[in-house]
This record gives sequence, C-alpha cells and structure tokens, in this order.
Amino acid sequence: MSSRFGGLVAAVVLASGVFAPVAQAAPEPVTSGETPPAQQADALAGNPVGKVTIAFERTTATKCPLTFKIHGYFEGLPAGFQLVRYRLVGAEKWRSFKVPDNHGAVFHTVLGTFNWDENTEQTSVQVEIGQPDGLTSNVIHYFECASPGGEETFGATAEKIPLTPSGGPLVELVADAYLDAVQAVSGAEVALVSRYGFHTDLDEGPVTYEELWATQPAGLAIDVHAMTGARLKELLAYRNPSGWVLTPSSSLRYTVQDGAVTEITLNGVPVTDTQVIKIAANYILMGGWQGFPQWTDSTGVYHGGPDDRGALASYIVNNSPVRAPQGDRVTIR
Repeated sequence: MSSRFGGLVAAVVLASGVFAPVAQAAPEPVTSGETPPAQQADALAGNPVGKVTIAFERTTATKCPLTFKIHGYFEGLPAGFQLVRYRLVGAEKWRSFKVPDNHGAVFHTVLGTFNWDENTEQTSVQVEIGQPDGLTSNVIHYFECASPGGEETFGATAEKIPLTPSGGPLVELVADAYLDAVQAVSGAEVALVSRYGFHTDLDEGPVTYEELWATQPAGLAIDVHAMTGARLKELLAYRNPSGWVLTPSSSLRYTVQDGAVTEITLNGVPVTDTQVIKIAANYILMGGWQGFPQWTDSTGVYHGGPDDRGALASYIVNNSPVRAPQGDRVTIR
C-alpha cells in the first residue's frame, strides 16, 4: 500500500495506525541540498525542532485524482543554521532540508507534493523528525480517494457532542475543524458552517468512520473567501427557511436581534464594517446552495482545502479526546 510522492513511492501512516514501510524514499524537498557530513552531524545534534505542524493544500480542482502539497511549519528552532531531517511515517529513508540562519520563530517549507487517485489506499499523512526525541507532526486525513472500513476509528470524544435543531455543539466542533484545516496556509480567521446536511450526534468514545460519514456525508471541499465586516453582518443576519443561522468557529461570536446583527466580535474584538475578514466554508454554502445567500461581494482567497470529513477526522485525532463546545456562539433575541 503506497502513494506517489513527487513521482517516487513513499509510505504514509494508514488511518488504522498500521504502517506500510517501503524501500523507496520520499523525494528531496524544495529546500534540500548537499551538506558536508561534519556539518550535518553538528546541525542534527540534540532536538532542534520543538514542534512541527503540517498542512494540506489541494492544487487540483477534482476530488480524486488530486495533487496536493504538504506544508511544514517548524517551531522551537535555536538561532543559527539547522539541517532538519524528516520522513513520512512508515518510510525507511530520511530526507533533509536546510533552515537558514535568519529563520525566525516559525520556519515554513513545502515538504513535498502528493498525487492520489482511485488506486491509492492511504487516507492520511504524518511526518516524523529525525532527532533523538522522535518528534512527529499532526495527522492529516483525506477520504475522497479511499474510504477506510466503517469501524475504523479516528480519535475519541470525551463526551457526547449533540446536534441540536439549530446546530449546537456538533456544528461548532465542525466549524473549529474547518478553520484548523485551512488556517495555516490561507490565513483564514473564522469558519462558518450551515446546519444543513448534518444527521446525528457524535457519541462519547472512539469515533468511527461510519459516524463521520453519518455526520457529514457530502465530502465537500473547504475554501476561503474574504469579505468586509458589513457584508459578513448581512450574511449572519439571514435566517434560512428552517430558521437556522450560520454557526461560526470559536473565533467569532455574534448576536442577531430583529433581523440584524447587533453584536459581533472576532477573537474578542468588535468587527468593524470596513475590515476585511478571511472566512472558511464549504464551497456549496458559498455558492448559495444550503438555504443561505450566495457569497456575493466576496473575493476568493484559497481553494486548496481538504474534504470536510477529512478535516473533522484530523481535528478529532489531533485533539483527542475532544469535548463538546458550549453551543453558545450565536445569540438570537
């Protein structure tokens, strides 16, 4: 079981947690190069990387086959030159890239490009760093080229996460997952989700793929658009024929009274009419197909997000066990 990584075969971590090691290595990243052996030994001493986060960027329009980049964000690096070794979890051979002297607090590079099609059986990617503490990154899931068994598990919930008539804690959790999936690459500040299409609660305990499918059956890609605060207020004030309003990620809170948004904050700061905000959502919602208006007067910023089920699975795995949000981000008066 293998996927194509930059034209070469490389192993990725499977959704079940069972690895498929192969003999061929991942490719050179864009920042790779030859380094004298003595300099390599000095640069790789100790645990230079404190944290590594990877992010997904889809570069083709189709769900499958698709090509996507894996972005790496490295924190905790000491001052000066570093040589960082990494590999896909399950692969045998290490690759490396250079971090320049003036790397700053967070160093970003593209670790490689994947090509997945209907013959690809893997559903996730994780990166391991070649240092004594064996640091690993978060896990990224993508389900549109391969589906795991219905009983495969993806982290766990610490308690039941209920779906209410207007959305509630479950839809808030999904909004958080949307934002987490695209924020690093796109700069998104908030995510919006419609109650439309959700069917069931997430029960306490291990989360199966069957539950993810029941929660979000459509497998919609997450995009990012930018709009003014004034336009955002108009969108949030709208109630669809079922009486629902849009559910935001934890970064946004708002109040609707008499058909207008009367209070709205982004990361605790009041939103002005003129500020421009980057907002993540699935492309169907943006197109006006879930009982809400089309996102006119907005500008496309990023069209590289994963599918929504993959985003939710990744969020639960990386934050497991997750607790239910409070369900209080929107106030209707």
